[in-house]
Amino acid sequence: MKAVYQFSTALLMAAALLAGCGGGDPDAAEQPLAAAAALATWQPRSTDTWQWQLTGAINTSYDVDVYDIDLFETPRSVIRALKAQGRRVVCYFAAGSSENWRPDFGRFQAADMGRPLDGWPGERWLDTRSANVRSIMQARLDLAVAKGCDGVEPDNVDAYANASGFPLTARTQVDFNRFLAREAHARGLAIGLKNTVELLRQLGPDFDFAVNEECHQYRECEAYAGFIASGKPVFNAEYARRWVIYPQRRRELCAASEALGLRTLVLPLGLDDSFRYSCG
Repeated sequence: MKAVYQFSTALLMAAALLAGCGGGDPDAAEQPLAAAAALATWQPRSTDTWQWQLTGAINTSYDVDVYDIDLFETPRSVIRALKAQGRRVVCYFAAGSSENWRPDFGRFQAADMGRPLDGWPGERWLDTRSANVRSIMQARLDLAVAKGCDGVEPDNVDAYANASGFPLTARTQVDFNRFLAREAHARGLAIGLKNTVELLRQLGPDFDFAVNEECHQYRECEAYAGFIASGKPVFNAEYARRWVIYPQRRRELCAASEALGLRTLVLPLGLDDSFRYSCG
């Protein structure tokens, strides 16, 4: 871990760079960055309830412990309001892919970007070995601190298992994911491991919670037993239509989820709060 004064200097430089290239939002830029020196990391509890919304105006009315929202799109005022209600705030960003609508997209070099993500226009896999890519991710973590996030959810941290266009392996993926965890913790941020089920055993000790999509659908939920046994929450989202339209099937899903100790929501794939069913 870096010394606090080294981190604070790096944070100020990164914030200035983000402001210069349009990488942050004006609301966040007005906030003092000195708070980043308080490096006490929040540890989510296995019993924490949650809400996940990444698009649209954030519905702040849910009585839950944790909100997972978009780092770039969510105004600082919304994060402040959620925290005033006693909520913890996790901020989502893509760590293993570029998105051409993000304000810091221009910082990626052509060599950093590989093949498109299937089904996600404007998004391309990143070479997670790249020093430039890692620098951009550090700046995003700095932005999370500046905006008042308690934790982060880096997405697409399983490029090695996809057709990325780069010779990535399980080893390079573990190295990148541990890099993200170290950098988050150095900033006092909790960090969640997104999907990446095959590497749970190696990476579990480095992460504070997990975010999973459709482990019930793909019969992978049992892989999180180690996470649950260590007291770390697993926030799970399911999208299959049968759990939306058939209440009995949803009750069966929730019973299975509760037996495993997961925190499961049935949500729209767009994560736009158009509907929400919670298993408790």
